[in-house]
Amino acid sequence: MFNFLKKAFFILLFTSSIQAANAQADSVDLFINKQMQKGKIPGLQLAIVRHGKIIKTGNYGYANLQDSIPVTNETVFTINSITKAFVGVAVIQLMEAGKLKLDAPISDYLTGLPESWKPVTVQQLLSHTSGLPDIVDEDESVMIAGDPEEAWNKVITMPNVFKPGEKFSYNQTNYLLLGRIIHRLSGMPFQQFILKEQLEKVGMPKTISSGFGATKTIVAHAAGGYQFSRGQLNNMFFSFPPFLQAAAGMSSTAKEMADWVIALQQHQLFKQASSLATLWKPAKLNNGRPGGFSSLLNGYAAGWPVVDRAEHPAVAPVGGNRSALFVYPDDDLSIIILTNLSGAAPDKFIDELAGLFIPDMKEANGFGLSPSLKILKRVLDTKRYQNAISEVTKLKKNNPHFLLTENEVNNWGYNLISQKKLKEALEIFRLNVYLFPASANVYDSLGELYEELGNTDLAIQNYERSLKLDPKNENAGRHLKQLRN
Repeated sequence: MFNFLKKAFFILLFTSSIQAANAQADSVDLFINKQMQKGKIPGLQLAIVRHGKIIKTGNYGYANLQDSIPVTNETVFTINSITKAFVGVAVIQLMEAGKLKLDAPISDYLTGLPESWKPVTVQQLLSHTSGLPDIVDEDESVMIAGDPEEAWNKVITMPNVFKPGEKFSYNQTNYLLLGRIIHRLSGMPFQQFILKEQLEKVGMPKTISSGFGATKTIVAHAAGGYQFSRGQLNNMFFSFPPFLQAAAGMSSTAKEMADWVIALQQHQLFKQASSLATLWKPAKLNNGRPGGFSSLLNGYAAGWPVVDRAEHPAVAPVGGNRSALFVYPDDDLSIIILTNLSGAAPDKFIDELAGLFIPDMKEANGFGLSPSLKILKRVLDTKRYQNAISEVTKLKKNNPHFLLTENEVNNWGYNLISQKKLKEALEIFRLNVYLFPASANVYDSLGELYEELGNTDLAIQNYERSLKLDPKNENAGRHLKQLRN
């Protein structure tokens, strides 16, 4: 098996992508191929929407490695938690119909709840700010008990994790309850409501035929699931029982997902124009701030993670760490990437792909840098990176609002490395050491780059300095041991 998989990846990494048509690879294809090589992604499907029209679709690699079955237009991918975005649309549709209010307590719509659950609002379920106990053990990706009834009886006895609205905490109980609310208010199972009010209206036949339930159900043309464990690629199977499928249960194609996004933005699924803004508005915690997964996905709306930033904001459902859908409302651009590798994390490179259509979103042009770092980049691009320390001194003297933080400078250095600008990265890491000489991390990063450049003496010197500042720095200790042997 090992030799077969090694051969399959050789074919994947060093041959052209398998396309629906044998057109010459464009810049998007080249970008996707590069990301697949980097992440060892077996199969990927792409759709790009610009100004309300699908301008690009693509099929790459293998849906099934064992039998060398390529990804085609017919291939269906499990979308995992992107299902929650469809649930969010369903809830807003019920809101439009006057059947629920987002700020109403869920006890208005469901009975038999524990007392501590009753004050939680519909919006807090949608945005994972409820504080309810989780019916799924997220570390193990399994329910907290062996069967649905046992799991439910157990979770309703568990204490709340925090007060409603206190913080963001991803939680599958939230969407279990939303599925029940949709069922009660619509008079039909939530799966049927989504099928009737979204999939059939848009025209999504492959999504409809795939049903809910993921890979334990036999689905025609379904892509296999894979994950790496200890460096070895293994099959991965994913399935949620029916009562949890509002959290993650759908399969689809990139093209049909693109059709759905177009219908959503063209108000074919909502009666009121304001409903789309409601769907995508990030919820606020009790302290007035949004909460989300990470510094990128830093907010969460009605089933839609949010990229809340001044430049090119986005709403960005992600699923299973394998698929992502980014909508850039201000730029009228949407990108859908579905893969069959858990860990492919396309959300980490979709912004870069968007830069092919919006030049100022390219990392090389400073996208993602703070205002102060953008000023510094413009100066150093002209006056050379070797002058970073002196130029920062001038900027600080002439601009009281010029401010650099250790993390952002460090991240910029690593971004430069990813752009293969090692000399520039070296100067930025040296700048960070100058700015934050008491930080173990800045010496660790500088040591890593010197090691990459083959300068063993300076690598050792900086790792030693890092360990002196932080004796618990395992990374520095491990590299020093390797360099000294």
